[in-house]
Amino acid sequence: MKNKEIIKKAFRKSIPIMCSYLFVSIAYGVMMNEAGFAWYVALLVSFLIYTGAFQFLLITLLSGSTSLFTIGVTALLMNSRQLFYSLSFIDIFNKMKQKWYMIFTMTDETYAVNCNLEEQNKEEIMFYVALFSRSYWLIGTVLGAILGNLIPFDLTGIDFCMTALFIVIFMDQLEKDKDHFPAIVGVITAIICLVVFGTQNFMLPSLIISSIVLLVKQGGTGYE
Repeated sequence: MKNKEIIKKAFRKSIPIMCSYLFVSIAYGVMMNEAGFAWYVALLVSFLIYTGAFQFLLITLLSGSTSLFTIGVTALLMNSRQLFYSLSFIDIFNKMKQKWYMIFTMTDETYAVNCNLEEQNKEEIMFYVALFSRSYWLIGTVLGAILGNLIPFDLTGIDFCMTALFIVIFMDQLEKDKDHFPAIVGVITAIICLVVFGTQNFMLPSLIISSIVLLVKQGGTGYE
C-alpha cells in the first residue's frame, strides 16, 4: 500500500472523530473566549493537553486561580484511564518510529478507532489517524476562539456527539466479534462502579476491574 493510499485510508477512518472533534473543540474555543483567554492561549492549551474533558475543566480551574499542584493532580486523576489504553497498544508502539509521539495520542476516540483497525499497514494508519485527529481539534479550537464573539452559539447537548460515536463503535464491534465476553464484562463492571463510585469517579475503577478480569480470563483460557 502506497503512502498516499495509507493517508486516504487513515482519513476515512478519522471522519467520525472529525465530526465529533470539530464541534466540541469549537465549543471549547468559544468558552475560552468567553472566559477572557486569547485565541493563542486556547491553541497552546489544546496543543499541550490532548484531553478534551480536562481542557473544559481547565477553563474553570484557570478562571478560579487554582494552584498548579491542584491542576496537576486533577489532570492525573482524570486521565489515568489512558494508561490502560496505552498498555493495550504497547507492542505496536514499540515497532513504530513515532512511538514517543503515539504515547500522547491515546484519547478515547482514537483508541476506539484504532481498536477496529485490521489493515496490514495498521501502524502507519494509526499514526495518521492520530495526526488527523489532533489537527481537527486544533483547527476547531482556533475557529471557536476567534469566531466565538462574532457568532451566537447554543452549545446545549454538543457533548453528546462523542457519546454517539462510542455507541456506534461499540455496536459495530458486537457485530464483528463472535466473543462478546469483553463487552459484557465492560458493561457490567461500568454499571456496578457507576452505582458504587458515582458518575465522577467510576471510570478508573471500572477499567482496573475490567482489565483484571480479562487478564485472568486470558491467562486461564488463552483468551485473545
